[in-house]
Amino acid sequence: MSQRGFEIVRKYADKGVHLPYRTTQQSAGYDFECAEDFTLPSIWRHDLLHAFKRLRHRDPLTTAELTAGQHDLKPYLVPTGIKAYMQPDEVLMLANRSSNPLKHNLILPNGVGVIDADYYNNEKNEGEIFVQLVNVGLSDVTIKKGQRIAQGIFMPFRLADDEVAPEQQRNGGFGSSDQH
Repeated sequence: MSQRGFEIVRKYADKGVHLPYRTTQQSAGYDFECAEDFTLPSIWRHDLLHAFKRLRHRDPLTTAELTAGQHDLKPYLVPTGIKAYMQPDEVLMLANRSSNPLKHNLILPNGVGVIDADYYNNEKNEGEIFVQLVNVGLSDVTIKKGQRIAQGIFMPFRLADDEVAPEQQRNGGFGSSDQH
């Protein structure tokens, strides 16, 4: 029986998507590529700049201005076309590539992505892994299909003593276990 690995989701089966790979013998992370050309807009848009200007002058923001400014800061989900299977006591951690902030002004706003074992083949999106990215550069960035955008590391995890086991089963895709 297979322990852990990667598969291509059906949507990208015939699109030339590559499975994640390690680039050197000592690499801990598997490089994930972008599944299709994807443009990440710069966060420095009119609505955000307008909000900064009002805040700088100590003017209160209206609800509409706040919403519009926050929208410019929202991360984008960049598709990989990949799903991962693993053992129930393992997790796939997604980390930013060190070159993304330095060369492309791209950051992972959540610091690290956590892919649980039960995300694999979920009903909503077949378990496709997306990478949350924000472009903090001054201009839009186009990520080309096949460009490496993140690295994934399989890791074991441990449960706390005397834990009350959750009864909830995953019934969705990205962010579906949010209880609040």
